[in-house]
Amino acid sequence: MKKFTLCISIMFLLVQAYAQWPSQVKMIDCPSNKVSSFKGDLSQGEVMDDLSWASTSSNACFPATQNKKFRGNHVFYAMVIPPYSEVKITVVPDDKNSNFSIYGYQIGISNYSVVPNLATCVSCEADHKWDYAKAGKVQDHTRSIQFNSTTGTYNIFIGVSGAEGVVSGTFTLNVDLVSRIQNDDAQEKVKLYTYTLEAGKEVNLKGKLEDGVKINDLSWAWRSSVACFPETQKPKFTGNHVLFVATQPEYTEIEVTVVPDDKNANFSIYAYQVGEGKDAVVPNLSSCMSCEAEHKWDYKKAGKTQDHTRTVGNLVSMNGRYKLYIGVVGANGLASGGFILKIKCLKQQ
Repeated sequence: MKKFTLCISIMFLLVQAYAQWPSQVKMIDCPSNKVSSFKGDLSQGEVMDDLSWASTSSNACFPATQNKKFRGNHVFYAMVIPPYSEVKITVVPDDKNSNFSIYGYQIGISNYSVVPNLATCVSCEADHKWDYAKAGKVQDHTRSIQFNSTTGTYNIFIGVSGAEGVVSGTFTLNVDLVSRIQNDDAQEKVKLYTYTLEAGKEVNLKGKLEDGVKINDLSWAWRSSVACFPETQKPKFTGNHVLFVATQPEYTEIEVTVVPDDKNANFSIYAYQVGEGKDAVVPNLSSCMSCEAEHKWDYKKAGKTQDHTRTVGNLVSMNGRYKLYIGVVGANGLASGGFILKIKCLKQQ
């Protein structure tokens, strides 16, 4: 009955989406737990003159320095991602010498915003031809983006484009949607505590793990679009999470240290930056500007010692403001214990 109800709900949302997207957006039906393929042609799209939406802090899709990779024709698609799902979307040009790009963004199920009229989104991803080789990686003619959902259903908008001057070319769009039909371990609402940051000042906050909640799904942390900590370190983050949020001023660097009241307590810490206009509370984090984490080491490091404190840094803002989330966590299921959180907001030289 639960599976049947979920199917009916998704069908309703699909019907609603078909009625709402404008005619230039092709709605695609992507069943869960299989790869769906769709044929397309750039010649059926148009050039988009205004790409400023992509580099705003509230979207953070791709920087303006990469606009040339998106100056060709754009063809639009949209789909629905159900709860507890991951989707990988790949464009495969028929001509292996073609220079294609892809982008996409995740928005609320009742939101049908189409670029360039996109003020904000839950997350935005893009892939294009690299400017230089990346260590240990090889790029071919395909381009891919990924999104995820937990308790909510979302619209996913997909744009396939050519680089500057590329206005034609056929392609296949592959959508690999993996869904969990039913969530057997309901997530308790994550509490969020706000604070204020000022350039050149330090903030000290008192807290206790009892004020947090356990986060059942930690897979956001080891996705390539987040890269906060590897899955092998999952036990270090299985206790209560206490989450803090503030706006990081421009031209600053953040350093955060958690000091447990009990020197024998095993704490961990993480921090991540997203666009100023985004709400990205874990586990609903599909991507971020940067994410840093520290936990108890598995082994000694040459020339270094570790005590009961944990510190993360390298959270830099330049000519834009970001939303900064900080998570204080108990390791190995630890759900109690007081702490002081020291946050340094250093001015960039």
